[in-house]
Order: sequence, then structure tokens, then C-alpha cells
Amino acid sequence: MKKLLIGLILLAVFAFGGLRVADSIVKSGDDYYVEITNKGHKKKEESDNGAPIISYDYTLTGFDETGQEKEMNFTAFKERPLIAGAYLKVTWNQKRGVTSYKQVKESDIPDKAKEKLIGGN
Repeated sequence: MKKLLIGLILLAVFAFGGLRVADSIVKSGDDYYVEITNKGHKKKEESDNGAPIISYDYTLTGFDETGQEKEMNFTAFKERPLIAGAYLKVTWNQKRGVTSYKQVKESDIPDKAKEKLIGGN
């Protein structure tokens, strides 16, 4: 009985660890910095149970820490558009596109990316 319990615990640990590794691989990618320059394209859909789902699609140009440019498409699942003029750090994955984003301060943006974002306006 002890061996079975230990085996189940080890199986659970390995399964959980494997899922964490797979999740980090899927969500990993290169960091780019973008400025929200438009309100996005609003989409209204319904979930299977009829609840409204509101999202905004964005196409924005981002810059990595070396100043390399990339046009990115991503969706923000929010009730309202993202804040105009806000800076985001987005993670872009070659297979999945943008996998995550978070708002950052202008001071957190690497110099070469900041030059392109602010100088490009």
C-alpha cells in the first residue's frame, strides 16, 4: 500500500512538473514593447451559456530591446479598450503570436525600444 501511495504521489509530481514546463515553453518568447495608439476593434460574442464576451483586437508595432521592429496582432479580453498612450511589454512566440502582455512604465522600456516608440510618434 505504501508503494502504491508513493507511486501515485510521484506520478502527480511528475505530471504537475511536466505541465508547468510545457506551459512555460508555450508561453515563452521574445519581449517587445508597444504603445497603445488606438482603441482596438471591439468584438462582442457569446459564451456557450449565453454570457457576453467582449474583447478588443489590436494591431500594433512593437520593438525589442535592440530596436528591432515587429508588427503584432493580439486580443485583449476586457470590458473596455486598453488605455490610450499606455506602454505594454508583450511576449511574442513564433508559433502562437502574442502569449501575454503587461503594462509597464516608460522608464522600464529599454533605451533602443524607447527611442523607436517615442521617436516614431
